[in-house]
Amino acid sequence: MENKNSGFILINKPAGPTSFNIISRLRRITGIKKIGHAGTLDPFANGLLICAIGREATREIDKFVKLPKEYIADVFLGKRTDTMDTEGKIISEYSGKKITKKKIVEVIKKFIGKQEQIPPMFSAKKVNGKKLYELARKGIEIEREPSKIEIFKIKILKYSWPKLKLKIKCSSGTYIRSLADDIGTKLGCGAYLTNLKRTEIGKLKLKKATSLEKLTVKNWNDFLIKQK
Repeated sequence: MENKNSGFILINKPAGPTSFNIISRLRRITGIKKIGHAGTLDPFANGLLICAIGREATREIDKFVKLPKEYIADVFLGKRTDTMDTEGKIISEYSGKKITKKKIVEVIKKFIGKQEQIPPMFSAKKVNGKKLYELARKGIEIEREPSKIEIFKIKILKYSWPKLKLKIKCSSGTYIRSLADDIGTKLGCGAYLTNLKRTEIGKLKLKKATSLEKLTVKNWNDFLIKQK
């Protein structure tokens, strides 16, 4: 029998809280303990987070986890950080000429298609039961097995040296920070992420999501999407 309090809520996650923080807040609002999400967003990132409310919905969550994702990424060219985003320390700086848009177009074409990607140390991926970022914060770097990913599309939305804005459509398991760092390496200038927004998971779009601030004990059920 279907539980009327079970379904999915699309959350527009702000930068700052972890995906688990969002789940904890949803548990307090709904009074339901069995809540999960379909694909972690780093604290640094914002955008679409699919949250499964109740036992029936959490059983269906795997259907969303493996779906393609779309992101809007702000990339700063000319520097690298140890975390590949704004939260890290600058580890190299470029002092050469400005990179042309033509060169960027040439380089990003090389990243389209199936490939292997090494997960960044500053990520929630677990190796031998330990989250990589927990080791990274202690200054420990370990060897990571590459993951098989696919980049379907990369579009330049805006470019004015050193700021580059990209729209990226990719497979599940793709680390956009690693992609930005790899693009910077191929350009010969280095790069890191300054902002990351997830705009789509499969056919579900960010514009349909709601902020946690709009959810209350009385109205949260109105935002539930039922699985057909």
